[in-house]
Amino acid sequence: MIRVLVADDQAIVRDGLVTVLDLSDEVEVVGQAADGAEAVRLVDELQPDVVLMDLRMPVLDGPGATARILGERPGTRVLVLTTFADDASIAGALRAGAIGYLTKDAGRRELLAAIRAAAEGQAVFDPAVGARLAAGFAPEPESEPARTDPAGLRARFPVLTAREAEVLALVAEGRANPEIAAALFLSTTTVKSYVNAILAKLGTTTRAQAIALVLGG
Repeated sequence: MIRVLVADDQAIVRDGLVTVLDLSDEVEVVGQAADGAEAVRLVDELQPDVVLMDLRMPVLDGPGATARILGERPGTRVLVLTTFADDASIAGALRAGAIGYLTKDAGRRELLAAIRAAAEGQAVFDPAVGARLAAGFAPEPESEPARTDPAGLRARFPVLTAREAEVLALVAEGRANPEIAAALFLSTTTVKSYVNAILAKLGTTTRAQAIALVLGG
């Protein structure tokens, strides 16, 4: 059973999410928070596996609450669920440590799948958000190399090996480990080892944070 905390400042949204999630036998909603500060307090008290986090809330916003939560309980997975999908909102959430990003037009099946993936430590993004991530948020000038170019990544992060830079480039494009393995003719176990090494070298703890670092400039 995946323990979920719902954080949203709109009561009708919280109630709707709880109703939807209660229909699943995989998820248990353990609490609701009306602002970011309450979310931080309830995470400490209830220890959920996944927090569904709105971005724009009073007292403490979603990115601020996410950073606080992960600073105190790094094993918690924060999955953003918001109406906003602009570059600044996406970047802010990922830099704070969110493992995934969905918009509120996601269907029940998509939401439950995202919660399962987040609970397992997998980055998950709304298709539109994933496309923006793969594009590096904003179009790059033709004279400037793409931010996910392996050679450019190795120049920016010299601590990485050439193979690690290749893996990171594909991670930043939103590829899952099996896709990376197929592209580079590696086993998924080997790819997982590379990803873990990359996260350690970049000083990040999640794929989402690594993606934000790569695409953030």
